[in-house]
Amino acid sequence: MPNGYHNKILRVDLSTGEIGVEEPGEHFYRNYYGGWNFIAHYLLTETEPGIDPLGPDNILVFAPGILTGVPLGGGGRNAVGAKSPLTGGFGAGEVGGSWGAELRRAGWDAIVVKGVADKPVYLWIQDDKVEIRDASHLWGKPTADVQETIQEELGDKRVCVTQIGVGGENLVRVSSIMNDINRAVGRTGLGAVMGSKKLKAIAVRGKGRVQMADAKRVNEQARWLSENFMEVSGGLHDHGTDGGLINLHDFGGLPTRNFQEGHFEHAQAITGETMTNTILVGRDNCYACPVYCKREVEVNGRYKVDRVYGGPEYETVGSLGSVCGIGDLEAIAMGNQLCNAYGMDTIGTGVTIAWAMECFERGLIGPEDTGGLDVRFGNAEVMVQLVEMMARREGFGDVLADGSLRAARKIGRGTEKYAMQVKGQELPMHEPRIKFGLDLGYSTSPTGADHCHNIHDTAYESENGAIKGMAAIGDFKPLPANDIGPEKVRLTKYHIDWQVLQNCYGLCLFMPYSKEQMQDIVQGVTGWPVSILDMMNVGERALAMARVYNHREGFTAEDDKPLWRISTKFKSGPQEGVEVPLEDITRAIELYYEMNGYDKVTGAPNEGKLVELGVGWLAEQKPAPAVA
Repeated sequence: MPNGYHNKILRVDLSTGEIGVEEPGEHFYRNYYGGWNFIAHYLLTETEPGIDPLGPDNILVFAPGILTGVPLGGGGRNAVGAKSPLTGGFGAGEVGGSWGAELRRAGWDAIVVKGVADKPVYLWIQDDKVEIRDASHLWGKPTADVQETIQEELGDKRVCVTQIGVGGENLVRVSSIMNDINRAVGRTGLGAVMGSKKLKAIAVRGKGRVQMADAKRVNEQARWLSENFMEVSGGLHDHGTDGGLINLHDFGGLPTRNFQEGHFEHAQAITGETMTNTILVGRDNCYACPVYCKREVEVNGRYKVDRVYGGPEYETVGSLGSVCGIGDLEAIAMGNQLCNAYGMDTIGTGVTIAWAMECFERGLIGPEDTGGLDVRFGNAEVMVQLVEMMARREGFGDVLADGSLRAARKIGRGTEKYAMQVKGQELPMHEPRIKFGLDLGYSTSPTGADHCHNIHDTAYESENGAIKGMAAIGDFKPLPANDIGPEKVRLTKYHIDWQVLQNCYGLCLFMPYSKEQMQDIVQGVTGWPVSILDMMNVGERALAMARVYNHREGFTAEDDKPLWRISTKFKSGPQEGVEVPLEDITRAIELYYEMNGYDKVTGAPNEGKLVELGVGWLAEQKPAPAVA
């Protein structure tokens, strides 16, 4: 029996109702691991160039990795991917919780869904038994109700559910797919793809396990984390991902009012510590994780917030809070609940609302566009109202539901300038003007702006920081966060390759394992004699395949451009006068291309790089025909 994988990919055709099993063999798993690589492989081999992301020819891939479901802190993560309805290119997002681990316990390494059902359905997977069930009674219901109903129908409270809300049903391009009610595959609009297929949910119950070559080695690393997590991740346990918000504000790097500023006068009211001391009622964890970083909050004032929907992460507090000029933590918690109940990406939703707020204040849109709503920074009630309107595609919410770039192109009047996005995807809550390498990562990401597979330069400024962990892959020295010279480009490349690797093997990005520990874990799970370089190549391969897919869908080097606002100076605050110089970031992108073997016109990896990475066959991929 293989170790680290089951050699079983579930294939589901919703148009015909056919259910099948693919057994791709060890070479497939050794090359790809999971995550982005699985997604890119199936998109490149089983879809035609130029398909409609919301049409029947798109596929939806649920892709755990070789470490998903292993009893190890951080091993509860899975990726999901398709052609993105938000960017038109490679679409992928990652999510935690328990669903991905349960899928692996049921004996499956991934699911590939194609076609469109003729009515709403959900999949029920119980170990090797798979059936397509009617979901008409679930359509239109919020995520908590859907999970409860499915568990009651199946007679098992331990059934894990991934699903869409009304956002995905209504083909909202910033909609998400939700694991366990409150964990989101937030980025690239994948909820709309699931909705286009009329697939409401996938319920899973498994009673098996992932076979490991050397369980003792893996258990030693799991024990290390369990015994040391308070020392290495205690801040996450105490105050969640929002615990660092006040530091960003103090330093001048907290995105505020649609990224116009880097400090927020109401920052103290929305910090992780404030959440802990006011509305926090519990902590939750993902599969096998001792950290318990997830927040559970309750509000019983003008808003009613139920702990079943979790609590806002830092990205949500930033996107529905400071980026919209809102310092009302209860309103932010309500917006978070609506996003989780309706299946909406809090980043895309919040930054799109912030775009509207800036355009409204600049006089580029008015009450006649918004249905009379006073869409100004700081208007918490309107923010909450717009989240619901976007999910339901009501009024002005219908315009916003397709994301800031499409909304701006629909309205015109110069509003596109204020859409804070890359390749159509809204910026996360990390300010590149205090992390210059981050600007390079945002600009060149194949999914559009994303923080999860990106560098955060401030971690590499001192000898005692993350730079120590880079010794396993090369000789690096600490660099200032505002450096974007050749050595920073090199550091950024290696860091991004490693981050994408973590996506491929299905591990939480917050886990503090060293690269040597990760090598030990992968060897212990799979029995493969992999080196750290082998592992790095997996991440680089995934990134290259995603870029080949984008090239096939019509993207070029022109799409890897930095956002103009990041190359304009802050007008106030601790970072007053700071910008990422346009000439410097442009040169950094050129160097990054050279280091990766990317063509300076197409943006795709050259044939030599593809052959080196073991995917030379991708050199034959051609762009989609131009649309007249």
